[in-house]
Amino acid sequence: MPLWWDWETGVLAVGGGLIGAGVLCAVRGLVTGGSSTPVRRLLPSVGISRELCVRVAAAAAAGVVIGLVTGWPVGAVLAAAAGWWLPSLLGADTEARRQADLAEALATWAEQLRDMLTGAAGLHQAVAATVPAAPAVIGKQVRAFEARLRSGQPVERAAAEFAHEVDCDLADLVSITLAMGASQYGGDVAGALSRLAKTARERAVTVARVSASRARVRSSVRIIAGATLLMVVGTAVFQPAVLEPLGTPIGQLVLALTGAIWAASFAWMARLAAPPAVVRPFTLVTADGGGR
Repeated sequence: MPLWWDWETGVLAVGGGLIGAGVLCAVRGLVTGGSSTPVRRLLPSVGISRELCVRVAAAAAAGVVIGLVTGWPVGAVLAAAAGWWLPSLLGADTEARRQADLAEALATWAEQLRDMLTGAAGLHQAVAATVPAAPAVIGKQVRAFEARLRSGQPVERAAAEFAHEVDCDLADLVSITLAMGASQYGGDVAGALSRLAKTARERAVTVARVSASRARVRSSVRIIAGATLLMVVGTAVFQPAVLEPLGTPIGQLVLALTGAIWAASFAWMARLAAPPAVVRPFTLVTADGGGR
């Protein structure tokens, strides 16, 4: 049995791991359960997502297990950080997929609005008519937009709220087009929506191509992270004496510096693999003089 191991520590470590796994499974079950689950209703109201719950549980479980097994406070912190960041770092490129899906959804909705406006329906009626057929990605925001219009809110303010909720530069353009369409400077709203739909679809294709070109970088990040974890675990299991100096105060300092360097390296590689941030240069000014 390795020198750093004893049965009491082992039992505590296994217990901590089981507790962390239990918390993870419980949170996942409650959050993904039916809409009648109290936690399901509570979490969105306090801004807690399923992904956040899973990452917190993974970080807590990793920190507890490593801290109990090794007795290293720095090791526990590094393990918790790894449990927090590695799932998103090693997972699929969900952000690029989300951007592409959002662009496609906005293109579809802009075309629906164009068709309704072309059929001589007013803006309020056009938005209401698209609610049942709105893409699921922005369905909630479209329903909220229609509800605000139905309650008597000015189009400019309702459009600003819609853009804020969708949080996308393409949504800004759609909202500005709708706001101008409701004013005396409306112009060809249907034509503008048609051009926006074409631009949004081109954006979706571009995002998909960029994501494919960055796949090699993401694969390199996964390989390096996997090799690093395998090396650390293998050393701890087969050559524990090599890690004994890390139990001293100086060793903990060295471990902290090494962990910080590795964390900075992984963060930089993740930044290279991440899709570029899209600048939102427009601010839609509402009827009461406020802005978003």
